Amino acid sequence: MGELSRGLLDTSILIALEEQGSLAASLPEALAISAATLAELHYGVLVAKNNSLRQQRLQRLGVIEATFEPIPLDAEVARAFAAVAHTVKAFGKQPRARVMDLWIAATALAKDIPLLTRNVKDFEGLEELIEVRML
Repeated sequence: MGELSRGLLDTSILIALEEQGSLAASLPEALAISAATLAELHYGVLVAKNNSLRQQRLQRLGVIEATFEPIPLDAEVARAFAAVAHTVKAFGKQPRARVMDLWIAATALAKDIPLLTRNVKDFEGLEELIEVRML
């Protein structure tokens, strides 16, 4: 029997799944999210421009929280974050500019899981550390 295909979902994938249901067919069998992704989604609810959008985001967040047990930002992920931030800086970018993306990338590095995203540019320069897949 083959190894189970895995993937850590970036926030962009979770949002795109709601808009493009067909995207689900291209996902691996074993899916995970980072606690940083939940933080981004909670923030999205708070900054929604109107009540209708807020309700839509809140509903999506509820489904995601009921579906996934997020990988915590623990000591292992914190060590990986340092490596990810250092690599981004060496690549000539500012780590602070995309700190939540870097926490997600650190989760992928610490747990050795391919990172699935719609925004490969958010993870530019990290190809030596993690596998980033565009969906």
